[in-house]
Amino acid sequence: MSEMIVEVVRSGFVESVHRARVHVVGEDGSPVMVHGDTASLASPRSSMKPLQALAMVRAGLGLEDELLALACASHSGEPFHVDGARKILAGAGLDESALRCPEDLPLDRDARLQVLREGGAPGRIYMNCSGKHSAMLATCVANGWPVEGYLHPAHPLQRAIRATVEDLTGERVAATGVDGCGAPLFFVSMAGIVRAFRRFPLAPPGSPERRIADAMRAFPEWTSGTTRAEAVLMRALPGLMVKAGAEAFDAFAHSDGRAGAVKIVDGGDRARVPVTVAALRAAGFDAPELAGLATAPLFGGGEPVGEVRVRPA
Repeated sequence: MSEMIVEVVRSGFVESVHRARVHVVGEDGSPVMVHGDTASLASPRSSMKPLQALAMVRAGLGLEDELLALACASHSGEPFHVDGARKILAGAGLDESALRCPEDLPLDRDARLQVLREGGAPGRIYMNCSGKHSAMLATCVANGWPVEGYLHPAHPLQRAIRATVEDLTGERVAATGVDGCGAPLFFVSMAGIVRAFRRFPLAPPGSPERRIADAMRAFPEWTSGTTRAEAVLMRALPGLMVKAGAEAFDAFAHSDGRAGAVKIVDGGDRARVPVTVAALRAAGFDAPELAGLATAPLFGGGEPVGEVRVRPA
């Protein structure tokens, strides 16, 4: 099926276009919207984090509530995110020197400016994946696995994560790469990611899958940030879990079985949220907040002069 088209409209002129692959299923798991080749390999990037966290919980990671949500996060580096990552490390008898994600400044503008005003510098703890990395280290400590080399694909932790990805997607990992944070990146299909995401909210209460879904939905700001679209969507649509990934990937699932995944082919993140809203609407979701996310504004001279929008059918 043809890819979904996203138009970048400036001053009434279609200046650019993005193309999107979309895979949405209904309550019974059957497709209700498919655009593009969603059976081919995809790079879900951080949309894999709930699956990575599930492997850790299955291996004995004892986090709960907001700290478990943080283990699934691509966080904005707000003070509560940073404090949470440090708490996870301290619980394992470690500090941020054990992290092997890259140094960075917070994604959140106010948090970034606060660090700089206070004379701070880029640090691993501020990097948006530090919650996941802290949880990875805590899982290693809980199992007596070496913390050194915890990102190597042959490390017991990463082997457990790969097995969990294959279990939930129902697919063999076709290729392994390196994510932006240095962790192994497992390539599967978009359809496989949708199958995996459905498993979380549909799992029995108290199961590892359900614990992760419940933590993400109860503490959406901890999986992203206080102003991020993922948090807005989870607050607006009770029962929904959403996880974004780099290069414009999104995945979501609801407690009734509806689920989907979105990939902007050229990695243009400005198109991601409008397409995700279109996917949610195709699945039958609606809320006032969706209208505000269905398009992304374009500015000229500081004033709105256009928008990024899904091309009308």
